[in-house]
Amino acid sequence: MGKSKKPKISKIKRNNQTKTKLSKQGKLKSRRHKSTKKQPQKSAPPRPEIIQEEEESDHGEDLMDMVEEDDLNFLKNAISNKSYNLLKQIQLNETDKNLSEKKRKEIENNQPLEELYENNVSKIVEETGGKSVRMLLPIKTQNGFIKKRIIEEDNKISNKEENKSTNDNSQEESKEKEDSDTEMNMDTHNNLQVTDKPVSTIELLAHREEILRSKRFKIGILSSGILENPELKSGNFKILLDMMDERTSEVYITIRKLAMVSLLEVFKDLLPSYSILQITQEGVKLKKDTLTLHNYEATLLRSYKGYLQRLEKISKILRKKKGNMQLVNEPEMQLGETAVLCMCELLTIHPYFNFSVNIANYILPLLDNKRSSVREKVAQCISQIFKEDKRGQLSLTIVRKLNQYIKSKKHSVHPEVITVLLALRIKDVNLDKEKEDETKQKKLMSHKQRILALSKRERKKNKKLEQVEKEMLETKAEENKQAKHKILTEITGIVFTIYFRILKQAPNSKVLSVCLEGLAKFAHCININFYQDLVSVIDRLIDEGNLGLREQLHCVQCIFTILSGQAAALNIDPYRFYVHLYKNILKVHCGRTHSETEIVLQTLLQILIHQRRRITQTRMIAFVKRLSTLALQSQHNATLGTLGIIKQVMQLMKAAHVLLDTDCTGDGHYQSEIEEPDHCNAHCTALYELVALQRHYHSVVRQFAKNIAYATPTSGEGSLTIETAKLSPEELYTEYDPAGIAFKPAVPVPKKTPVKKAPIDYSMSSELEEYVNTVDVSNLFADGHVDFYKACKNNL
Repeated sequence: MGKSKKPKISKIKRNNQTKTKLSKQGKLKSRRHKSTKKQPQKSAPPRPEIIQEEEESDHGEDLMDMVEEDDLNFLKNAISNKSYNLLKQIQLNETDKNLSEKKRKEIENNQPLEELYENNVSKIVEETGGKSVRMLLPIKTQNGFIKKRIIEEDNKISNKEENKSTNDNSQEESKEKEDSDTEMNMDTHNNLQVTDKPVSTIELLAHREEILRSKRFKIGILSSGILENPELKSGNFKILLDMMDERTSEVYITIRKLAMVSLLEVFKDLLPSYSILQITQEGVKLKKDTLTLHNYEATLLRSYKGYLQRLEKISKILRKKKGNMQLVNEPEMQLGETAVLCMCELLTIHPYFNFSVNIANYILPLLDNKRSSVREKVAQCISQIFKEDKRGQLSLTIVRKLNQYIKSKKHSVHPEVITVLLALRIKDVNLDKEKEDETKQKKLMSHKQRILALSKRERKKNKKLEQVEKEMLETKAEENKQAKHKILTEITGIVFTIYFRILKQAPNSKVLSVCLEGLAKFAHCININFYQDLVSVIDRLIDEGNLGLREQLHCVQCIFTILSGQAAALNIDPYRFYVHLYKNILKVHCGRTHSETEIVLQTLLQILIHQRRRITQTRMIAFVKRLSTLALQSQHNATLGTLGIIKQVMQLMKAAHVLLDTDCTGDGHYQSEIEEPDHCNAHCTALYELVALQRHYHSVVRQFAKNIAYATPTSGEGSLTIETAKLSPEELYTEYDPAGIAFKPAVPVPKKTPVKKAPIDYSMSSELEEYVNTVDVSNLFADGHVDFYKACKNNL
């Protein structure tokens, strides 16, 4: 048999085999590469402590005598400060200059924790001048750990270290603001020291501004956090609500007001238009999204309830009872007004959210508050609700509450309590038609039941048909219209109950004028059965003579509003009311009674324009003449309103053109002092007032006066522009109202005309020249100035 061939082995494997053999025999070198030579460590010099021990062991007493007293005191202080490695520190300080940074770090890392702590404490002691130091726990932040220490001196914290700690705290707070809104603590006034030193006014103001700035910043971040993510940041509600209860700070009123207004803006954006119903269904598992929504709505509703409770508590200062002699704090009263304003805004923006009825019941008595500013805010809120309420349910609740309040106060209330009723939208309600429809329906049903003797099956069939018709009406939204109309009818009945009770029980009260104004506005809705009694009551009030000018004008307006509707069929003679109006027209002027001009214009529009067929020609001419006299003593907007009525009368009734004829030939003379329009002979005069009005300061008044004087032409000379000709008398009165301190049309800027300067004549008269020649110049002037005088004289 031949020899078997050995398998080939690679060089790497053979080298490894040889290495293992050599390593077993101990002949293998430990490192292939050259090892870095370690520097031999220098033997530490003999420490003086060992020498001292040896010397103390041999000659202890002689050693104490050799040490000086200063050195002994130094060693004792070192031992009392617990710096046991004081001598090591001295050695290290000597060699530190020769060591590199890497070697220093290696030495620090190799040192045990106890020595590091002692080194740090000893360094701090040297920095603080030998004062005792107490280390505090470090605080972890995003940028690392912040170490804290306190220097103690006689168990008291020094002012420098306290200021450092407060600065550290402020830095930490600024970092924590970015992480969380709810864990902020910006109360810098709590960190300031309370000292016995006197503080100046400037320092107090600066301190106050610092607190307000920090609080504003905090409130702003909390509010914006809620608006950005309401579900996650709902915990911010509690912090803002706690700020409304704050009373410790020096500026607590401002802070509470800021928190109050900020929460108002947050709730205005977050609250839905519907009411939230909290229904707890036990044993029902909800989805995660549904559960989070339920929790958020519960938190929102709970926070909203707490907010309203705090607003009510703050505004209680405005509802003082009679006999309460407690002094009034004006800043807290203003804070209460702000709380009332917040409740009013929440009610107007979210009238059908939860607790809206509670807010309405709370603010309604404030309509009768002593402070006019509070009454104005609440009246504006309720008037806006009446105008914008589409459902009518909240308006009905408010009207019921007002009726109860007025009845309990026996009509001794402020006019704002009744003025708000003028904002109700009940013009389309007709109570007579409602009753007629109800009676017709009842008669029809009874007639059907008499004629048809239906069986049970047919009755069931009719009931099902009625249900189907009702459902069909609901799909067409007809049911909502009927419910709304029913609510408006009930509101109208309560309003007229209030008005009639005031007329009957308190005719001399301060709310009578407002009551008559409401009757004049809603008179077309009154039941026809009450017309005769109402006219007799108003006539009796005017005859008694206890009413003022505004009340009398409202009475006349109410009567003519009633007569313009269904009461025209009644046998009522309105002559005495024409006399009352004609007599009181000239009592209205541009002074104190200017506000009554609008009532006069509205009443005259009804009489002379809308009811022109019921007025005689002589009476109509007398009113036109009286109106032209009124135009001379009114402001320009009232003058334009009266001229607008005269223009329409001239266009509609040709008999009024008699007043444009200057040839006043008649069977008598015009007597303006007579109070009855039928006997003043107004047809015997002319509208001479138009001549004065054509020189009026207002350009549009001049145009209207010229247009009437030219018999109201539509084109040509004396015609009006298209824009002004389209305006009604009421629109003219409001369009050119100067109450906004803005003149319309704008007064043109006067043109600049260059002033021509007359040439100055410097020539002397002959008499002056003779006198000058006779004067001896040498006596008046010095020798050097005589030539100058002669030169000037020659030039002249």
